[in-house]
Amino acid sequence: MQAVMPAEKMIDMFTYKITSSQSIKEISNKVPEACEKYKFSLLTSYNYHEIVESKGFPIKRKVFVYEICQAKTAAAMLTDFPHFSIFMPCKLAIYENDGKTVISTMNMEIMLNAVKANQELFKEATTLFNTLKSLMDSLSDD
Repeated sequence: MQAVMPAEKMIDMFTYKITSSQSIKEISNKVPEACEKYKFSLLTSYNYHEIVESKGFPIKRKVFVYEICQAKTAAAMLTDFPHFSIFMPCKLAIYENDGKTVISTMNMEIMLNAVKANQELFKEATTLFNTLKSLMDSLSDD
């Protein structure tokens, strides 16, 4: 695939992202409430900029990563497609780039084609992804 498509384009294809003019602090502060509103469990969060700095590799931007989950869909996915577990839980990344705040996640549309054999699960997982996009939109709203 890489011979046909440049690496940057592949990353863009596998990423769903939106940008906001809000500060990263404003957006990151809204994550717990947004997760609750959209019925995602916030499992854990990472301040990656602090983690890499503690290992001796400081970076100039802030990067937050959140692992979130909707247990019902996760259970159904793991029951029928346990190999899908490498893509779980859902990740939400928030980082600074060129004076903007970027909110991103994996573009699940591509991956969900692998579960189309189970139409009920496909529909449920597609709904989950659409809900995640709504959550991200709510974070970006000024």
